[in-house]
Amino acid sequence: MKRKSVIVVGAGPGGLAAAMLLSAAGLKVTVLERLERVGGRCSTLEREDYRFDMGPTFFLYPSALEKVFESCGRRLHDEVELIRLATHYRLFFEGDGHLDVADDLEELERSLAAFSPGDAAGLKPYMEENRRKLAAFKPVLESPFSGLTDVLTPSMAKLLPLLRPLSNVDADLKRHFRDPRVRLAFSFQSKYLGMSPFKCPALFTILAFLEREYGVWHPRGGCGALSGEMARVAEELGAEIRLDEPVEEILVEGRRAIGVRTRSGELRADAMVVNADFAHAMTRLVPAAARRKWTDRKIARSKYSCSTFMMYLGLEGTQEELPHHSIWLPESYRDNLVDIEERHVLSENPAFYVQNPGVTDAGLAPPGHSTLYVLVPVTHEHENVDWGAERERFRALTLKQLERIGLSGVEGRIRHETVVTPDDWRQDMAIYKGATFNLKHGLDQMLFLRPQNRFEDLDGVYLTGGGTHPGSGLPVIYESASISTRLLAEDLGLGDPWSGLREKAGGPSAAFAAESA
Repeated sequence: MKRKSVIVVGAGPGGLAAAMLLSAAGLKVTVLERLERVGGRCSTLEREDYRFDMGPTFFLYPSALEKVFESCGRRLHDEVELIRLATHYRLFFEGDGHLDVADDLEELERSLAAFSPGDAAGLKPYMEENRRKLAAFKPVLESPFSGLTDVLTPSMAKLLPLLRPLSNVDADLKRHFRDPRVRLAFSFQSKYLGMSPFKCPALFTILAFLEREYGVWHPRGGCGALSGEMARVAEELGAEIRLDEPVEEILVEGRRAIGVRTRSGELRADAMVVNADFAHAMTRLVPAAARRKWTDRKIARSKYSCSTFMMYLGLEGTQEELPHHSIWLPESYRDNLVDIEERHVLSENPAFYVQNPGVTDAGLAPPGHSTLYVLVPVTHEHENVDWGAERERFRALTLKQLERIGLSGVEGRIRHETVVTPDDWRQDMAIYKGATFNLKHGLDQMLFLRPQNRFEDLDGVYLTGGGTHPGSGLPVIYESASISTRLLAEDLGLGDPWSGLREKAGGPSAAFAAESA
């Protein structure tokens, strides 16, 4: 019998996870990637002798990806070196000192007691509550939602008291922490979703909990190197990955996608996984007549996350005094978020994040040199901001901001510099409106209200990545690949082709399981 074939559009983390799973299931898998490298937003920028993660720099909740590897008969820890950070990050508060967030909970509790004595007692109740919340919500993260009937169930009703759907992250944290600085330490993670903690649903207090419970990790070589290892495993399992092969059109007959057209010609398949940016892919690759629900108008009216202004700096010298991750938060942080999400203007005193990976992984730069990854959250593309006019001014402002965390004289040590604006995210990375975190995660764009894993408008198409359920962020993107490939296997009559491979893998290695605990 002829082997069933699948096309995967895009070699981002979701596409690579899908390619691994589908190849392990015995399907003929062809991955088509428009760039000359794998990983998409989670790729490695190699510039001269410097290596940078392009997008994600925090690797959280390893069990999500471990599950993918196990389903392929592999163990993540055997394929990739993961380093657990003793200090998750340093938070700088304008005018109020800084807080080092330790991996060890007892050490963190002592730090909180010294920083804000009244709030240290809230740490354990916060952990216990979010441990229950994650346990209750985990089945939701691992299951598809095809309609309202999947939400109106007794099990979902039992979740409501824990989820507090009418509250936001900051308001929910007030029950545990009175100091607004401490609440920011447990809520800035909503920016992983491109949202404000003052608007992000209270469910997402679990983001900081995931860091506390499961650690913050650094894959050796960066998160982009992890994408490279996933591509290697996918190819070892039989997948073909074609780089520099952009899809120009998804071919449709009636309601069914039958293949794609690239500059090399047409390629047909029995099913298709789309890992490209959802809004960009639908408006550019799928004929408007084939989309009944996700029309151009609906896509344009959807709500999108913020974007980021990026500086990737190769520097002479090192910054040993600065930890792996640092976040600087201005006194006007709340107003900064309003500038981004409502006014769509650039702040004059913006918050920013810096990765200094050389303190953990010296191999990312030549000896005596280092790399800095600088991220400033900004509005997605909007008529209020002309990046052609603002680029150089905002670059200078960003370098000035670095002095606030002790990084003075940076410009004189720059030996390589790459700057990326929201315009660049759209043009070079094919991201709709340059919204790097995809669709927002408000209650009106979650579960079945998000583009579904089994895509509603086209038979034979399955979505993975930040634009579908469960959402953006590496752990849930890996979950989206698990959900979508499971649906695809069911629709092709394959059942569960991974059960024997999971038994073969035998779960995480003992050393990794102990470190993850």
